[in-house]
Amino acid sequence: MASLKDVEKVADDLSNLVDELRTELRDNASFEKLVQLADQISEHADEAAGTFSTVNETLMSRLNELKGGGGNSGSSGSGNRSGSSRAKARS
Repeated sequence: MASLKDVEKVADDLSNLVDELRTELRDNASFEKLVQLADQISEHADEAAGTFSTVNETLMSRLNELKGGGGNSGSSGSGNRSGSSRAKARS
């Protein structure tokens, strides 16, 4: 399972990509490069969202176990759907 430290690395990468995007906009405005940067930003954001969803799902599952509810509940299901749709959109 990915950790929040992994997301911190992704956030650093995102910050660098946004800086590159700003530089490209100011300097050359090469649309090909802008598209590449925007795509990379999107992929990194999806990675972060997937990690948050996984961590949330794990925590909710553990809370339900502690409450005596057993496995996954419907409350973590919405996180699954959004993560799945992101994964499908990237494919």
